[in-house]
Amino acid sequence: MSSSPNLYLLIALAPLAGAILAGLFGTGFLGRPIGRRASHVITILGVLISAIGSVVVLGDVLNGLRFDGAVYTWSLIGQTKLEIGFLIDPLSAMMMVVVTSVSLMVHIYTIGYMADDPGYQRFFSYISLFTFSMLMLVMSNNMVQLFFGWEAVGLVSYLLIGFWYTRPTAIFANMKAFLINRVGDFGFVLGIGLLFAYAGTMHYGDVFAQADKLATMTLPGSDWMLLTVACICLFIGAMGKSAQVPLHAWLPDSMEGPTPISALIHAATMVTAGIFMVARFSPLFELSDVALSFIIVIGAIGALFLGILGIIQTDIKRVVAYSTLSQLGYMTVALGASAYSVAIFHLMTHAFFKALLFLGAGSVIIGMHHDQDIRNMGGLRKYMPITWITFLLGTLALVGTPFFSGFYSKENIIEAAGHANVWGASFAYYAVLIGVFVTSLYSFRVYFLVFHGKERFDTSDHGHGHDDHAHDDHGHDDHGHGHHGGKPHESPWVVTLPLILLAIPSVLVGAWAVDPMLFGKFFNGVITVLPQHPAMHELNEEWHGWVAYGLHAFQTLPFWLVVAGFVIAWYCYLINPKVPAAIKSSLSGVNKVLENKYYVDWVNEQIIARGLRALGRGLWQTGDRGIIDGLLVNGSARVVGWVAAVSRHLQSGFIYHYAFAMIIGIMALVTFFVLIPQ
Repeated sequence: MSSSPNLYLLIALAPLAGAILAGLFGTGFLGRPIGRRASHVITILGVLISAIGSVVVLGDVLNGLRFDGAVYTWSLIGQTKLEIGFLIDPLSAMMMVVVTSVSLMVHIYTIGYMADDPGYQRFFSYISLFTFSMLMLVMSNNMVQLFFGWEAVGLVSYLLIGFWYTRPTAIFANMKAFLINRVGDFGFVLGIGLLFAYAGTMHYGDVFAQADKLATMTLPGSDWMLLTVACICLFIGAMGKSAQVPLHAWLPDSMEGPTPISALIHAATMVTAGIFMVARFSPLFELSDVALSFIIVIGAIGALFLGILGIIQTDIKRVVAYSTLSQLGYMTVALGASAYSVAIFHLMTHAFFKALLFLGAGSVIIGMHHDQDIRNMGGLRKYMPITWITFLLGTLALVGTPFFSGFYSKENIIEAAGHANVWGASFAYYAVLIGVFVTSLYSFRVYFLVFHGKERFDTSDHGHGHDDHAHDDHGHDDHGHGHHGGKPHESPWVVTLPLILLAIPSVLVGAWAVDPMLFGKFFNGVITVLPQHPAMHELNEEWHGWVAYGLHAFQTLPFWLVVAGFVIAWYCYLINPKVPAAIKSSLSGVNKVLENKYYVDWVNEQIIARGLRALGRGLWQTGDRGIIDGLLVNGSARVVGWVAAVSRHLQSGFIYHYAFAMIIGIMALVTFFVLIPQ
């Protein structure tokens, strides 16, 4: 079987077909000829077809295949074609495999997790539609299709985050995600518009071919470099979609959606779209050091400071969510250091172990009868052995344990930041280095509190009776299994099988792929790195194979930071649990700042939202009611009424009035002509 445009269409459209069938015929929209079982069979079959096709395409790409062509002309504006087309190269092929494989695991997992939910068919329709949207994004060869996929994943994520639409917190969360992403997307549209205006094309290859010409242009009316402005605008779009500071606030609240979509949105798909986009546009970003500096600083802030927030969370899903924010910061630092291949490599490894951690958290939630508070857990290792071992493997990958997948990608990001040649690189290096300790601390904190130590669920009141923190005011994953008591239990096989299958690449894919993806020819011709950005060259000089790299790690500072985080978490949460409480009371001011998430939500809601409401009210009162309605609409009506009221006196119907008016008119004309000089 060889790749062809028909195969690419099949890969993209198979999940769409499943989404349409399950959505129209399984939800009551057009009746219910398709039941629960048929809905998950159809959607899983569609994603399975896409996954198999993606593996075939990746195999052909490894053998040298490249494809860049249109399959449909959507519109013609003058001489400019707006097309639906595919770009198949190593970057898109790798993304296709990651998206479809993680999505397939999530689909299978959902059978068990959403088993008794009344929206079962609707959920399968949504996640299948999400997969289609993401495939259209990563397979596109032009900015129109990129924007379509970009907006489609945002729309479906809105539907998924608010899946339980009777819950006010879910509605608030999906609206928050939607509005914050609109801010980023405004910048994204401006970036696309600038490139289209000056390059005259939407096609990636044609735009990249004009990169040197674009680099010499300035924005009209200013001395700003056009390419710098366009790249920063594009990255603002990535800041919204990939949850970078300050457009990150939507992601923790998106935990209001069911756990399977947490894995889908926050692991391999939506939040990595911005990372993928910047890597795809590397021929442009390479020509703007200002844009790269902006990127590396924003990424460093997120990698460190958003990771710190994970230390105080008590909801198991929110800890993993803040971990995602931190890891997205790592990927962004790699982009700013011009180590695009390292960013994509971490994107791939992160997709597997973060999906594993989210799905593992969901399995814990099932076993704990929907209690998500880690303070009510403990000692689950003997009750949930499969969930325990897979969650441990995901944790070891996340913290960067030598020879695990996350180690190879995170370690190279740290080194790339150290070798970067842009402003802000030193700050980024220390931020990601300290972030290693922070990641280890919050990861092992969750691991020890959930799976080891004293069993706290026998006496717990399932979330009541604890301090009400600002980060606890959200609902729990209640999906119809019922709140029955009893001991925790292992999840059914449809939940544990995806955990096992995701644990395998979480351990092995790093060692297997690091050499070809970072130091081989995998990304040749796809990613552009200029000589003035030496990070990848320096990494290549120091590379001596995955075994030597793993063994050398035991002598490096990041490894001992991981150990330090492990030891502190072990002591504080297993040996002497009074220590965290003592630290919290002694650092109450710091803790308050962290509990309020650096007051970003407060600023958004109390300053920005109120300011915009006041501005909107002012525009409504002054502009709409005062100028448009009052002056233009009602004012013109009043003028017409006044003119009519005056002029009606001139139409009295009496002949002597008209004769008098004629005499006055004749006198005026005679006077006018007499007074004009001859």
